[in-house]
Amino acid sequence: MASDGEHFGDLAGELTEARDGMVLVPLIDFAVIRVSGEDAAGFLHNLLSNDIKNLPPDGLRFAGLCTPKGRLLATFHIWRDGPDFLLALSADIMPAILKTLSMYIFRSKVKLAEADAVLLGLAGTAKTALGAAPEPLRSADVSGGQVICLDGHRLLLALTPAAAMLAWPTLAAKPAGVAAWRWLEITAGQPRIVAATQEAFVPQMLNMEVPAVGGLSFTKGCYPGQEIVARAQYLGKVKRRMYRARLDAALPAGANVFTSEPGDQPCGALVTVAPAPDGGHECLAVVQSSGAEAGTVFAGGPNLPPRLTFGALPYAVE
Repeated sequence: MASDGEHFGDLAGELTEARDGMVLVPLIDFAVIRVSGEDAAGFLHNLLSNDIKNLPPDGLRFAGLCTPKGRLLATFHIWRDGPDFLLALSADIMPAILKTLSMYIFRSKVKLAEADAVLLGLAGTAKTALGAAPEPLRSADVSGGQVICLDGHRLLLALTPAAAMLAWPTLAAKPAGVAAWRWLEITAGQPRIVAATQEAFVPQMLNMEVPAVGGLSFTKGCYPGQEIVARAQYLGKVKRRMYRARLDAALPAGANVFTSEPGDQPCGALVTVAPAPDGGHECLAVVQSSGAEAGTVFAGGPNLPPRLTFGALPYAVE
């Protein structure tokens, strides 16, 4: 594997297999937080943007942690491990988010810790190697951990290190690096907050209220930033949305994007960027809707290449 985990030495082949076949990815750019204690469900429910109290034992939730101004500090996939909750998030923000969450414990009977879990990503028909995989947005216990179905194409395995070592050679899929998984996130229209994009977006900018993304509940009650998020939903129109696009240069998440209109103010930012199987790069980008509709959005500066060429997400956004 490359030292940065991006690939196993065959990036083009790994991307092609991610598109056409099945890949197995060690998700070294993710980390997992374990939340335990008798108040764990209420603790998370009162902090995150989705309904955690009503998460079934075999359920999966996508949710965000916001600032009081409604800006996202983190996004999580959340599932249960017995009485505990496991939260998968970008590894580069895990220590800071663990510290932030701990500030809200007060007298709650809650314990927070980095989980001793290895995350593996499976995509394509590789899921058949596990036998009966769970339905989308469901989890199931397996030896040494859980298998979690993100959607009809992607699975997570959350395993102990020993179980992961045993499982790896039994899964008939091409090993791939995290670049292939980021491309799969892009094709699924699945946002992920990383260090470079913290506090850059409100949830609706990342399409989190769309059922296919499913990161917001408007009936769960209060949480930090809830008033801002609700106001954006009911009293105003979200002027920036997340789109899928191509670009001909590798730029980092968080890089600003611009319309062709005069002025040097950015109209959004890149959320996720990955090399594409057919060359170039693809991205998820939050863009001012008027600019996206006009098709004149640039990532190098106003009217400066690379230009974003917009494609289709797998879901509709109003």
